[in-house]
Amino acid sequence: MGRIVSIGECMGELSETGTPGALQMGFAGDTLNTAFYLRHSLGPDWQVDYVSAVGTDGLSDRMVGFLGDQGIGTDHIRRLTDKTIGLYYITLKDGERSFTYWRNDSAAKRLASDPTALARALEGADLAYWSGITLAILPNQDRLALIEALSQFAGKGGTVVFDPNLRPRLWDSVDTMRGWIHRAAAVSELCLPSFEDEATWFGDADPAATVRRYQAEGTRRVIVKNGAEHVTFATGNAVPSTLAIAPVERIVDTTAAGDSFNAGYLAAELTGSSVQDAIAAGARLAGRVIGARGALIADAVQHA
Repeated sequence: MGRIVSIGECMGELSETGTPGALQMGFAGDTLNTAFYLRHSLGPDWQVDYVSAVGTDGLSDRMVGFLGDQGIGTDHIRRLTDKTIGLYYITLKDGERSFTYWRNDSAAKRLASDPTALARALEGADLAYWSGITLAILPNQDRLALIEALSQFAGKGGTVVFDPNLRPRLWDSVDTMRGWIHRAAAVSELCLPSFEDEATWFGDADPAATVRRYQAEGTRRVIVKNGAEHVTFATGNAVPSTLAIAPVERIVDTTAAGDSFNAGYLAAELTGSSVQDAIAAGARLAGRVIGARGALIADAVQHA
């Protein structure tokens, strides 16, 4: 048993229904996706809380209600009277997604603006999960506050897990992004990067180079996702190892592939699986998720 906090931004998701001109509303976001799959993968002895900020309007109410209905704790979601949640519109082509965003004034940008509330959210947790997107949307002083809070959490024995989830469009510059990702990795015990992003924005020659770079930052464990290719991993200063994953039968929508892998991996590890078995569990769950349309597929957990 234990408690997990996932920190970041949940947004309203507008997607096509298949009927011309018709859209449907859902809710998703990288750290929320992982929280959703953790909640559906772990037993009732585990508490999964979401840490964010939203408005007090009807759309924010609807989002918080959705999270509560999924069994995700909402006590540490701050309510701001002058803000609301961000929105995005998703389109698909051959299983690959593209997004149009409306998030410039999202309430989530202030999720770390109250250090006392942040410390309270982390108090008593066993694991804190966050991402490069969480970091990217914050002003600099709140980035520092979040990193400091997570550093203190780790110093008290908490496990910090970080998915770099590199999105340059959210940053002032690529160099700024790289600098903050380095800082985030330094306070995280486990990093879960995706090789395609790391190769593009850090110039890594291969997944083993990604592992070594995060090891050099002080991250104790690194798991590098690489689509359908081998997963590369290492603990401490060990030489990176690789593990083949089972092929995916059908790809419908790659939304939340990495987020669901992270959840499947963490759920397995938290319940006693070896690194290799946890990687396989993460790959199975991600394979089920990308075989259906949308970010949040509850049935994927049941069949993973």
